[in-house]
Amino acid sequence: MEKVPMTAGGLAALEEELRQLKFNDRQEVIKAIEVAREHGDLSENAEYHAAREKQSFIEGRIKELESVISLADVIDPTKLSGDIVRFGATIELADEDTDDKSTFQIVGTYEADIENGLLSITSPTARALIGKSLGDSVEVTTPGGSKSYEIIKVEYK
Repeated sequence: MEKVPMTAGGLAALEEELRQLKFNDRQEVIKAIEVAREHGDLSENAEYHAAREKQSFIEGRIKELESVISLADVIDPTKLSGDIVRFGATIELADEDTDDKSTFQIVGTYEADIENGLLSITSPTARALIGKSLGDSVEVTTPGGSKSYEIIKVEYK
């Protein structure tokens, strides 16, 4: 299987979620199933079916996280430098139409959180930025249309 690039912070967040699922959520849902069983007929017991569905989700997510963590290729952006955009770079962009500025860090798919400035490496914007340099103009085709940005800052921190 192919390695999954991510930052150390992204890996730590996934490991914490896995711990939470295994040692807290899993135990809570087992208790909920036991309590629901005590209510009698399982064929018409909505609490039991909801708890089993939640258990199925938790077990599936545990398997997914274990797989992703085993394939993690941790990249430390602080060990990188230069003006070329690569994985881990923190980029400041200026919208060429509105002059609005935005800052993003290019991270792995499993740690992406656009509202916190973490842009997935597989996003259209990140794909357009990879390999470009400070001062370059970049045309990004997104579901909302085409946008032009200028790269005004590239940092590795």
